[in-house]
Amino acid sequence: MNATASQNGVATLHGVSKLFGSFAALKQISTQFEAGRCYVLLGENGAGKSTLLRILAGLLRPTQGEVRVFDGFEPHEARARIGYMSHAAMLYDELTAEENLRYFRDLYEGRECLEPDESLRRVGLDPELKRPLGQYSQGMRQRVSLARVLMPAPELLLLDEPFSNMDVESARQMVALLAGMRQAGRAIVLTTHQRELAAPIADQILTLHAGRITASEKGTPIQ
Repeated sequence: MNATASQNGVATLHGVSKLFGSFAALKQISTQFEAGRCYVLLGENGAGKSTLLRILAGLLRPTQGEVRVFDGFEPHEARARIGYMSHAAMLYDELTAEENLRYFRDLYEGRECLEPDESLRRVGLDPELKRPLGQYSQGMRQRVSLARVLMPAPELLLLDEPFSNMDVESARQMVALLAGMRQAGRAIVLTTHQRELAAPIADQILTLHAGRITASEKGTPIQ
């Protein structure tokens, strides 16, 4: 898939490879992600999906190739505009959802952020719920993770397995939330093993195998 610049380009990769010792996690990846679109990355474990997200998030640097976001920045230079939700929850089970978000908001000192209660409401959770997070369902925990990522209002949203261990109804609720964010103009890149769950919001579906993009097909997202 060739990377060609467009006015809506949020992130572009040119010939990106990532080596861990002698192991090539990514091999010559070239593609582009645009605003207001959702990209779904499919592939077996070890295909390179999470590595690609971490490079886009600025948490890893490519061994070869170039990554540019927001008209010319390297990802690590624009982290304030990028939201990354890892496969691990990165939340504290002994705290309530609001307490978790207040803790993380303090880490964004000097940046304009949503208030924790507003961020929780945006993902359909009641900020007054006083149960510790350890008592939440997996679907509720995933929504708290998303609320944490949304607080600084990122323009590029990177989600690693957002439907992991969710029941069908919780997954549908997550899809509805992401559909609203896509329509609001955010670029969304997510990984999943559950193509059928992401299909309703997918503008493009990319399949990775052994570090390469082996298939790219246009999605038909519900408007």
